[in-house]
Amino acid sequence: MLRTVLLAAAIAAGLAMPAADALARPEAAAVQRNASAQALHRLFDEEWQRGLRENPEGATFNGDKRYNDRWSDVSLGAIQARQAADREALARLKAIDRSLLSEADQLNYDVFAWNLEKSVQRQKFREYLIPIGQSGGVQLADGILEAQPFQTVKDYRDWLARLRGLPALIEQNQALMREGVKAGIVPPKVLMQRVPAQIAKQIVDDPAKSPLYKPFARFPEGVPAAERAALQGEAQQLIRERVVPAYRDFAAYFDKEYLPAARSGIAASELPDGKAYYDFLAADFTTTALSAEQIHQIGLKEVARIRAEMEKIKTEVGFKGRLAEFFAYLRSDPKFFHKTPEALLTAYRAVSKRIDPELVKISKKIPRQPYGVRPIPDNVAPDTTTAYYLPGAVDGTRAGFYYVNLYKPETRPTWEMIPLSLHEAVPGHHFQFASGLELADAPMFRRTGYFVAYGEGWGLYAERLGYDMGLYDDPYDRMGQLAYDMWRAVRLVVDTGMHSKGWSRDKAIAFFLDNAPKTEQDVVNEIDRYIGWPGQALAYKIGQLKISELRERSRQALGEGFDLREFNDEVLSTGSVPLAVLEKHIDGWIARKRSGLGEG
Repeated sequence: MLRTVLLAAAIAAGLAMPAADALARPEAAAVQRNASAQALHRLFDEEWQRGLRENPEGATFNGDKRYNDRWSDVSLGAIQARQAADREALARLKAIDRSLLSEADQLNYDVFAWNLEKSVQRQKFREYLIPIGQSGGVQLADGILEAQPFQTVKDYRDWLARLRGLPALIEQNQALMREGVKAGIVPPKVLMQRVPAQIAKQIVDDPAKSPLYKPFARFPEGVPAAERAALQGEAQQLIRERVVPAYRDFAAYFDKEYLPAARSGIAASELPDGKAYYDFLAADFTTTALSAEQIHQIGLKEVARIRAEMEKIKTEVGFKGRLAEFFAYLRSDPKFFHKTPEALLTAYRAVSKRIDPELVKISKKIPRQPYGVRPIPDNVAPDTTTAYYLPGAVDGTRAGFYYVNLYKPETRPTWEMIPLSLHEAVPGHHFQFASGLELADAPMFRRTGYFVAYGEGWGLYAERLGYDMGLYDDPYDRMGQLAYDMWRAVRLVVDTGMHSKGWSRDKAIAFFLDNAPKTEQDVVNEIDRYIGWPGQALAYKIGQLKISELRERSRQALGEGFDLREFNDEVLSTGSVPLAVLEKHIDGWIARKRSGLGEG
C-alpha cells in the first residue's frame, strides 16, 4: 500500500522520487519517467492556456471563442509580467530531466525550449515599443473580422465589447509609441508615411461606413430579427461616440509627434544595440547559425543560378532582347493581366481547382481540412503583399483561406498565379498548417506552431512541386516559378544588404527589379516589408534549400526505394520545427528505410 501511495503521489506532483531502497528499482525508474512526462505536459497545457488568455486575438484566430470580447493588454506593466512569466516557464522546463522523456517528448521538449529561449533572448530589444507598421497595428484592428465568428447574438455582443475596448487599446499603443520615441526605438519614416491613410479610413462621419461595422450590415439566421436593430444601434453609437474620436486623437498624435520622430534611415542596425538585434533576428527566423554575410553570399549565388535558368526560358519563347527587356515585357504586356478584380479572383479560384486533383502525385496524406480563396480586404490591399494564407480554426469550425490581392489587377500577372497558389494554398501553407492540426498526439503548441524557416521553406519548396504535379507545361508559368524562386533569392541579398551592409532603399529596389520580373508595385511593397520586418524574409530560401537538400540526400540514399510522396509526408509529419530538428528526423527516416530495404 505504501508503494502505491508513493507512486501515485510522485506521478501526481511531478516530484523527485524517493530513495532507491524505498521502491523497487524498475518501478522507481518508471515513476520518474511518468512524473517527468506529466510535469512536461502540465507545463505545455498551462502555457498554452496562458497564451490564449494573454493574446485574445491569437485565440480568436485559433477558433477559441472564450476571449472574443477583449483585446490584448499591451500596457507596459502587462508586457513586463508576460516577460517574467516566460522566464519562469523556461526555468520550469529546465528543471525537468529531458533524459527521462520518451523520444516524442524529447522532440516536444526541444521545440518548446527553442521557442522559450528565443522569447527570453529577444526581451532586451524591446520590440514592443514599435507596435504598429504599414501592414499591421491598431489602425487596422478590423483585420480580426476575418477570423471572428458572427453566428449568434453572443458573437455580436463579443464584438461590441471589443469596440467598447478599442479606445483603451489605442491609448496603450500610443503610450508604447511615446516610450519608443524616448528610447530611440522608432520605425523608418518611409514606412510610417503609409499609415495616416490607414488611420483615416477609420475616421468616418457615418458609422455604418466604418470597416468595424461590417458584421452589422448582414445578419445570419442565428440572430433573431428582433435583436438586430438594437445591435446595429449600439454598434453605431460606439463607433460614433468612442471609436472615431479615439482614432481622430490617434491621427493627431501620429501626424504631429510620431511621424516627425520616425527615423530617416531604414536599417535595423541603426536601432539601439541594432547589430546584435539583426543578428538575433537572422538566427531566429532561419533557425540556423548563419551570419548575415554568409546569407548574403548564398543569395548572390542563387541569383546567378536562377538568372541562367531565366535566360533559357527567354530563348525558348523566342524573345529577342536582353533579360531586362524580357522582364519589362512580362510586366507590361496586356495578355498577362486580367482587366478587373472580379476576373482576377475567378482566375485564382480556377488555378486552385486545377491544382487540387494533382495533389495525389506528391502526397499520400491529403489533409482533411478544406480551404477557400478570398480577396484581401480593400483597406489593406494597397499596402500588403500579393497573397497570404490564414490557417483554419483548431476545432475545424473555420476552413483555411488563401487570400489574394485584387488591388490594381493590371499589376497582377497571370504567370505568377500557379507558383503563388502552390505556395500559399496547396500543397504549401494549407498542407503545412492543416497537417499540423492532425498531429493528434502532439501538444497544442506543436499542432499550431510556426517556425518561419520550416513553414515558408515548405511553401517555397511546394512551388517546385508543380513540376512533379505536371502543372508547368507552359513556359511562361515556368518563368513564373523561376520569378518566385528569384524573388526569395533576392531577399537574401537585399534584406542583409539593407540591414547589415548599408544599402539604401533605392538600391534594394533597383537590385530587385534588375533580377526579377515582378511588377514595380509589388517590388516596392516587398522592399518596404523587409524594412519593417527585418530578417523574416531570409527564412524562405534558407528553408527551401534545406528541404531540397534533404530530398536529394534521401533520393541518393534510397535509390529505387525513394518515394517522393513518402518523403513529403515525412517532412510534414513533424509539424513546424527548427531546421536542425527536421534534418535529424529525415536522417532517422532514411536509416529506417535503408534498414527495411536490407541496406544496413
